[in-house]
Amino acid sequence: MSYEIFSDVSLDIDKEFMQKDEVRFVPMEYMLGEETFHCERPESDEMMHNYYDKLRQAIPTRTSQIAPFHYVAVFEPYIKEKKSILYLSLSGGLSNTYESAQLAVEMLKESYGEVHVEVVDSLGATGGMGLLAEAACRNREKGMSLSENAAWLRENANKINYWFKVEDLMYLKRGGRISAATAVIGTALNIKPILTINGEGKLDTVAKKRGDSLALKYIVEQFADSFDGSFGETVYICCADCMDNAAKLKQMVLELHPELVVKITMLSPIIGAHTGPDMLSLIYFGKARA
Repeated sequence: MSYEIFSDVSLDIDKEFMQKDEVRFVPMEYMLGEETFHCERPESDEMMHNYYDKLRQAIPTRTSQIAPFHYVAVFEPYIKEKKSILYLSLSGGLSNTYESAQLAVEMLKESYGEVHVEVVDSLGATGGMGLLAEAACRNREKGMSLSENAAWLRENANKINYWFKVEDLMYLKRGGRISAATAVIGTALNIKPILTINGEGKLDTVAKKRGDSLALKYIVEQFADSFDGSFGETVYICCADCMDNAAKLKQMVLELHPELVVKITMLSPIIGAHTGPDMLSLIYFGKARA
């Protein structure tokens, strides 16, 4: 049985892969100042550069949740054509999108009876969703059924490893991750918090390093200890408009594993609204997260 693969636009995915149109997207909205933007596909690098420049000018940004009826509106045309859907959601530990999608499936069942929709919690975000979306497309090409592919994704989602370096501590303060005093002192001391996404799909702060060099060194050390090449050669670096640091991190990764394909992408506005500009992350298949 053929089926469509969907993700919401909070993912970050290689633009060349995206052009193949193998993945369809659930739109999301974000606000920048007084303007509301309807994001239907991952934004261009130029648009994201302008977005992060505005954040640096202290223009406020925020996002809104996807309501169940929005999922119904996106999925319903395919259901009417008797098509099946695999949907990869932003982590249920970070957002209500997973729960909303499940509610939407129940609403569709009430209207159409039996529907074939698998909702998969990515237990992650950004480039990790990109890695899983790429894997889902490969699995489909190999002949995996909808249910087999969904089962594979659920089994392996926890093996995506995430390491984030955050530049602007005020975004973490606003999200309740750190106190106002910690944000002020950390900024003064050039402290770079290192965050990860744990096995429950929630954010954890795992280290604090002074300056970019020590922060990048720590991230690469974690990569060296946990990378698993049996899942393929692709590694994602997702950055909030800090391409120079992203290039440095790529070089450090390739010095350890020159065979890898390291893809640098711009962080989506959906996630960037919560991390701020100049966030840098390294994302790859590795050891299962605790």
